[in-house]
Parts: sequence; C-alpha cells; structure tokens
Amino acid sequence: MSYFISLEGVEGSGKSTIIQYIKEYLENKGEAVVVTREPGGIDIAEQIRSVILDKNNTKMNNRTEALLYAAARRQHLVEKIMPSLSNGQIVLCDRFIDSSLAYQGYARGLGIDEVLTINEFAIGSFMPNLTLYLDLDPRIGLNRISKNKEREVNRLDLEELNFHVKVREGYEEVSKRFPERIVKVNANQEIAQVLSDIQDILSAKMNR
Repeated sequence: MSYFISLEGVEGSGKSTIIQYIKEYLENKGEAVVVTREPGGIDIAEQIRSVILDKNNTKMNNRTEALLYAAARRQHLVEKIMPSLSNGQIVLCDRFIDSSLAYQGYARGLGIDEVLTINEFAIGSFMPNLTLYLDLDPRIGLNRISKNKEREVNRLDLEELNFHVKVREGYEEVSKRFPERIVKVNANQEIAQVLSDIQDILSAKMNR
C-alpha cells in the first residue's frame, strides 16, 4: 500500500531517530518502506543540500535559500518519492514542504503564502498523506544537539535561539492551515512513549 509520511520538527526534535523506529514498525507489519530526507535523498538534491547547509555560506539570501530548497524538493519528488509510491511502497521522509513554510516562510519572514507558491510551482498539488509534527521546545532540541558529538553542525544550527523559537511558531501556523494532514506529537517524552503515540496515529490513519 503506497503512503507518503513526512516528519517535521525543530532542530533536535528526534526525527532521524524516530523515522527508523517507524520504518521497523511498518516493516514488521509486512510493508515495503523507503526512508529518505530533505534536502537530499538523491544525488542532485544532496549536492544542493551541501550548498544550503554549508557553514561558510553565511551570505546566502533568504530567497535564494527558499528557492534552493524548492529545487531540491522537485528533483527528489520526481526521482525518488513518486517512483517509490508507484511501486506500492510507503515513503518516510525526514522533512518536506512544511519545513520550508516554517523556516523560510515564517522564521525568515518571507511569508508562508509566498513560500507555498514557490513550492506549488515545484511540486504542484502533491502533498504527504500524513505529516507527523514532532513538537519540542527548541531550547531542549538545541541542547540535545550540543550533547550529540556525532552530529554534524550545519548552518541552521548556528542561528540564534530566537530564530528556532520562530520556527516552532511557524510550525504551529502551518499546522493550523493543514489540520487534516498534520498531527502533532509531543516529542518531549521518552522515545518509547513517542513511538507509542505515533503507532496510535498510524493505526488510526492507515489501519496499521
């Protein structure tokens, strides 16, 4: 059964870890699962990712950033996501369009509607079937990152706390716009409880 699930949240919300748990959970139920990420997932988009997140690219204009994300998303969609769904697989994606709306649209001040328009040109009306928004105080998320010595620090990690607070506010606004698709999950819990909550959501949304 093809199904597209995206995971969203502030930096350090645990998406990368939790997505692997979801993969295992679904595979244990006999599903074919593809895990991917944005920006990235395929070669061209990974190259764009390296430009966006390079710590040396501090002069990057906010609109340039938004356009690069949309470009990477387009290539990722047509080269990996859509073919995987056509093959009947479940796609789990670490970030998708809502990241652009929250980060560039709201936190960068470009406007949610404006960034949505850019992305509608890139992906048309294509949207995830379900978005799991891992809600977390950005202070906790950044603290997690600082303790994780194996995690590579990227350009967004270097932003001031106020930026990450705005990102969270942005996610709240985006969640209000797409309540039928976005489900909030309390990420400030033990991971076992987070996964249990997500399993309940998947059961309700997917009968899985």
